[in-house]
Amino acid sequence: MKTMISNIDVNNIDLKELKKHSKLLSEGKTVIFPTETVYGLGANALDENAVKKIYEAKGRPSDNPLIVHIYSKEEVYDLAKDINEKAEIIMERFWPGPITIILNKKEIVPKTTSGGLDTVAIRMPSHKIAREIIKQSGVPIAAPSANISGRPSPTKANHVQEQMDGRVSGIVLGGDSNFGIESTVIDLTGDIPMILRPGSITKENLECVIGKVDIDPSLAKKEDNKKAKAPGMKYTHYSPDADVYIVSGRQENVIIKINNLIEENTKNGLTTGVMCLDKNKHKYNCEVLSLGNTLEEVASKLFDTLIQMDKQNIDVVYSEEFESTGLGQAIMNRLLKSAGYKVIKA
Repeated sequence: MKTMISNIDVNNIDLKELKKHSKLLSEGKTVIFPTETVYGLGANALDENAVKKIYEAKGRPSDNPLIVHIYSKEEVYDLAKDINEKAEIIMERFWPGPITIILNKKEIVPKTTSGGLDTVAIRMPSHKIAREIIKQSGVPIAAPSANISGRPSPTKANHVQEQMDGRVSGIVLGGDSNFGIESTVIDLTGDIPMILRPGSITKENLECVIGKVDIDPSLAKKEDNKKAKAPGMKYTHYSPDADVYIVSGRQENVIIKINNLIEENTKNGLTTGVMCLDKNKHKYNCEVLSLGNTLEEVASKLFDTLIQMDKQNIDVVYSEEFESTGLGQAIMNRLLKSAGYKVIKA
């Protein structure tokens, strides 16, 4: 497949160039575009044949639901029913932005888009290019992350081009994503809202505006959800070629443990990489990629760092553990899935 590739400046959007990609979407073809979370692989959410092309391009199981991206809040009422007060509050408070709400779907949404479920996941992105391409196409856009299924999600233009050129009809390159991890997903179909995928908008943020919020218990353990209600709930996810482990414990013990493991790996002919906070990068005896100083920096760099480890042909990657509250919960969710829930106690 020949892919049309366009570089678009987010601060000076070439509407004429972007319109070429919007036209592809309206014709039932696939286009990759940047969002504030990660790059998305889009197609007309209401066109079953178009949506099937997303699954084909990603090599994604068809029972994995897709997020429908919209331009305006009014579109929610065309796609979903039983829209309650808490959904209204979240839309008013956090949209446009990195949060996806799950509601009962209307018949207009194909089961292909919803992964066979009676619910639909909807998000209104804030990224200027994403918003403009949705607006120009005139249709809601189903768009999972623009990577081969199971691999780390792409946050940079070069990630997308390397993996997906030739797999889709169009690619819009628009710089780096801001947040670096996918949107928070919250299910609003039950009595108590439930987070199915943590993200930059945290449980604490949500409870400030809608009261009690639960977290899906399956997020804390290795569990292959037979009927995943949100993207990313399958446990094989975000995985590089390298074998990833999280090392847990007191900071000083983690450093000692990782250095001992590095020594063992070297004896066995394995190359080792470490992902850690910037303050610790000089403490390890191998290739180290710093994730930054703050949780915001860790989130924005996480997927890129996993991809960089593969480019350096690292065999084994050890990551420091991060706090599991607030944004740290989203980071640990992605790390645990990337590691296949392999945790080493220090």
